[in-house]
Amino acid sequence: MDIYPAIDLKGGECVRLVQGKFEEVTTYSKDPVSMANRWKDAGAKWLHVVDLDGARTGNGENVEAVRKIIAKTGLPVQFGGGMRNSEAVARMIGLGVARVVIGTVASENPEAATEMFAAFGEQIAVGVDARDGFVAVHGWQQLSNETAEAFVVRMEALGAKRFIFTDISRDGMLIGVNIDSLAKVAAAVPNTPVIASGGVATIADIDALLALRASGRLNVDGVIIGQALYAGTVSLEETLARV
Repeated sequence: MDIYPAIDLKGGECVRLVQGKFEEVTTYSKDPVSMANRWKDAGAKWLHVVDLDGARTGNGENVEAVRKIIAKTGLPVQFGGGMRNSEAVARMIGLGVARVVIGTVASENPEAATEMFAAFGEQIAVGVDARDGFVAVHGWQQLSNETAEAFVVRMEALGAKRFIFTDISRDGMLIGVNIDSLAKVAAAVPNTPVIASGGVATIADIDALLALRASGRLNVDGVIIGQALYAGTVSLEETLARV
């Protein structure tokens, strides 16, 4: 199972939000590259980088920080935030991003999403950001009327190759992964990889994810860890040793 330390960018700094609320922000480093290198030194094989400003505006607000992270660490980066069209995706891939996450455009523009899946294949992942079971868009600021399970089934039919499922209510809260909701999403698309995100609090959450895989949900093939790493309730080294 792949482990993705999260680096959330706002105003060029490494921050964390609580449940995606921009008014509840904590700055952990004014130098995202140093944070990226911290996770690299701890053994990370991937990084998950989010442009929080871009997620709200639809514009690439922290591109320079992403470029520096890629150049200085040499690690593959999974990137999301404001990727609303093929041109934006192509620009980030050209910058060296290994995998681009789309969400809003996939939910609202199936024709564009289909074109992206065909053009970029495995270099695209679909963010499934759910609040109370329904998909949220535009940087988690708006709620759609589509359930997470219905959304992944629809996207898989259009050609999606990978999903990232986030329970927004758990994100940044250190209260544990929503295993039940994750299992339902994974069961809806059993042949497509799903990355878990949101809520990891202790190593017990990693064990719960491994148990879910052992129970038959082998398509749960990764987890993004953010607040737990920054708060020190989870050790990246211990987590990597576990998987």
